[in-house]
Parts: sequence; structure tokens; C-alpha cells
Amino acid sequence: MRMAGGKPELVEKTRQMMERQVQHMVHLVDDLLDVARISTGKVELRRRPMDLLEVVATAVETSGSLIDSAGHKVHIDLPTGPMPMDADPTRIAQVVSNLLNNAAKYTLPGGTIWLQVRRDGDDAVLSVRDTGIGLAPEALSKVFEMFAQVSGGEGRPQGGLGIGLSLVQSTVVLHGGSISAESPGPGKGSTFTVRLPLLQPSAAGGLPGARAAAASRVPGQLDVLVVDDNKDAADSLGVLLEMEGHASRIAHSGKQGLAMAQARPPDVVFLDIGLPDVSGYDVARSLRAMPALQKTLLVALTGWGTEDDRQKTRDAGFDRHLTKPAELAAVEELLRAAASAKSARDEAL
Repeated sequence: MRMAGGKPELVEKTRQMMERQVQHMVHLVDDLLDVARISTGKVELRRRPMDLLEVVATAVETSGSLIDSAGHKVHIDLPTGPMPMDADPTRIAQVVSNLLNNAAKYTLPGGTIWLQVRRDGDDAVLSVRDTGIGLAPEALSKVFEMFAQVSGGEGRPQGGLGIGLSLVQSTVVLHGGSISAESPGPGKGSTFTVRLPLLQPSAAGGLPGARAAAASRVPGQLDVLVVDDNKDAADSLGVLLEMEGHASRIAHSGKQGLAMAQARPPDVVFLDIGLPDVSGYDVARSLRAMPALQKTLLVALTGWGTEDDRQKTRDAGFDRHLTKPAELAAVEELLRAAASAKSARDEAL
């Protein structure tokens, strides 16, 4: 940088390179500190009642850039209703993110990753499967060891210290769970399965998701999901919804929106068409395919308002079409209609 003199573009290029390397070093040091804490039994879990599905949605968003940069397709299969746990949400999010990052890292560009969460008795079972380089039988017994390295397709390690999966295993065990790895063999992908204990119904009353779900059953109050990559637009609509007495949640990508909708089916979804990761049309079709969202009101938010555009949103499964910026009166009218329809359904039950 000193030698660059009057070449600001070279200084900026060098600064960016330094920033990437420092961030990489900080990540490695954080991992090593976690190794030291776990090895000496000094990890303090900040447990609280939490919904596993909401934590999974956060982890999917965290890993999104790495997955997208590799051109991978991601299929997410989540159950309806909350999955209550007594756990440290930050640590559990790290577990899911590490497994997703691992799948993205060891899968050739354009591969496929599956994330599934299901209930099995008193446990939650989370699995991440990929079409990656796979594992040889001898590697399966060592993959969770500290500093274990799995070679890439050309026999070279993929970088890093090889401690990610060891940290995942330690964190899962601290939560009273277990993790296993499976693979048909090299070049045939692999599956990592985590099993974690769930909270029993009597102990889940303090769960934020459960409280929100209970609140959404108040007559006239709606559970509304806003999916828009424009943070200011999404936040302002969320404020409006809360001022109107409704419960709002916000997602800034299609994948995060789908995960949040599966975790807790909303009454209304305001969905931007021009999302950065998945088309709003595709998100709408996926939402309509969920049995629990058949009665959900889907509202398209878009800058395009021709009859052709409106037909496209109808074909994708939207109920209403709002042109940006959406007029306050139109939003209020939609909310009143949705609240009336929900009250009628609740009375029928």
C-alpha cells in the first residue's frame, strides 16, 4: 500500500484482500477458541425455550451466500407447527450453518442440497444431504475427529483446519443429542443427521413461537409474513402491521420466507416478486403446495401493474396484486378482509 502511492484503485484492491484474510483468520481463531472451551469443559450454553424451525430459518439465511455462489439447489422440508427445544439458539444455528456450509463446500458447483427436519417421538431429527464428493468407509469413522480433512475430487483437502464437524458434534452432545454421518461412497454424496431432544408440551408454554401463535388466535389479529429484500420497505410495512394490531414477521429472501412460513403458517403473506435468490412466483407456488397454507392470503408486491403482470401473479397462486409503493388504503382493506375471513373460520370451528 505504501508503494501504491497515488493509485487509489490499487490501495482499495489491497485493502479488500487484507479484509478477506483478516476475516478468515478471525473465523479460524474463533473456532480454535471454541475447541479450547469445549475441551476444557468451559462452554456455557445460554439455554432458553426456542423454536428449532425459526433457528433453522436463520441458519439457512446465514449460509445462503455460500450456497448461491456455488450455484447449488436447496430443497427444504420442514414440518408444520413449532418444534420447541430448551437450547442455546446461537449454538444450534451454528450447527445447522456448519452442516450446510460443509455440504456446499464439498459439492461440485451446480449440485443439490437437501435439508429436512422431522419429529421422531420426543426428538427432533435434522438431516443435511448433498450430491457432493462423498466419504469412503474409512473416512466415516474419522470425520468427526479434530483436524480431520476430507480430500476434494482431485485428492486435495478443501481448506480450513478440519475442526468444523468436531465442533458440531461437541455442541450437539452438550445439548443431549447425537450426530451421525452416512455415505454410499466417494462421489455419491453424504448425509449428516442430528438428533436433539424436544421440550415436552407442558414445558413449551414460554416458547416465543408458541406465544406468537397463541396471540394470532386473538379474534381479528393476523399473523402476517412480509417477504421483501428491500429492508426499509419491509420494516415500514411491518411497523404498519403492528400499528394495526397484527403480528408481523419479516424475511429478506425467498428461502428464508419459505422456511419461516413452514415453521409457522401465516394468515397473510406480502410477497415481493423481485427477490434476489428465488423468484416471487416460485415462492408463491411453493407456498401454495403446503397443505397448511391453503387458506393463506397471498399478496404480490411488484413494480409492474399491467394486466399481463396481474395474470402472471394469479397463475402463480396469488390472491391479490399490489403495485409498489402499495397504497395504505389498499393494505388496510386487505387486512380487514383477511381478519373478517379468519374470524368467520374461527367461529365455524
